[in-house]
Amino acid sequence: MFRRLLPMLTLVCASIAPAQKLAITFDDLPSHGKLPPGVTRVDVAKSILDTLKREHMPPTFGFVNGFRGENEPASMPVLQLWHDAGQPLANHTWAHKDINDLSAEEFLAAVDQNEATLKSFDRNRERMWLRYPYLHEGDTVEKRRAVRAGLFARGYRIAEVTMDFEDYLWNDPYARCFAKHDEAALQYLHDSYLSTAEQYIRVDREMSHRLFQRDVPYVLLMHIGAFDAKMLPELIALYRRNGFRFISMPDALKDPAYKADPDAGDAGGGTLTELLEQAKQLKPLPNHKPYKKLAELCR
Repeated sequence: MFRRLLPMLTLVCASIAPAQKLAITFDDLPSHGKLPPGVTRVDVAKSILDTLKREHMPPTFGFVNGFRGENEPASMPVLQLWHDAGQPLANHTWAHKDINDLSAEEFLAAVDQNEATLKSFDRNRERMWLRYPYLHEGDTVEKRRAVRAGLFARGYRIAEVTMDFEDYLWNDPYARCFAKHDEAALQYLHDSYLSTAEQYIRVDREMSHRLFQRDVPYVLLMHIGAFDAKMLPELIALYRRNGFRFISMPDALKDPAYKADPDAGDAGGGTLTELLEQAKQLKPLPNHKPYKKLAELCR
């Protein structure tokens, strides 16, 4: 009798187990990476926005560098499209410069400079979010503290990241391989993108359990690239198959885990969980990304 009940009990337990929560965010609006022939920045944004709407995703933050639109005026409609779709815009500094190469004052000036672009779309910005370029928060603890104090004084919250598979690595090779009509290479890009994303579900969840003994509500870093746009429907499906349901970034960041502060200088940067592990001197978990193959593909 008990043996017959085991499959049913397993099914019931699985059905009541809490789903992991995930907020998707996009960096480098209005333009990121190289484009395949015949594809525009507006095409990329429309594709992403259409997927977000079709998949009934919660509000999805786009982090803006104002200089990108200034250098590439044809990309500026992307910001209007994002705003008109009801998706929030946030600050990624004006020129995406590395904080390691700036003083605290210079970095904060780059944050301030970017506000004019953001306010042109939303004059009544109340809750302001900042994401550090390259996830670098300061190569010295003194600079890190000074920048954080300046951000908090301005009313900013930091848009931390806890899930990241470096999706941007695939955007430039996609443009090259698309131009060459290299179907084998394009299939490799497709398969490796999804397998790497799935690998980092395991890695990032294990880091969360090592630090907090539970799954935090995760925040995923992505970029507004052409291959990201193409792969987004399958990526969303992948996360759903792995037990995730989607929430907004502000809802994720309400979790008390995001109050943790490594309070250490680190030139290499990283996700919040990576920085916390480094501060605790925990051994990094095994992981792999195909850096070399992606860099050489379709050259």
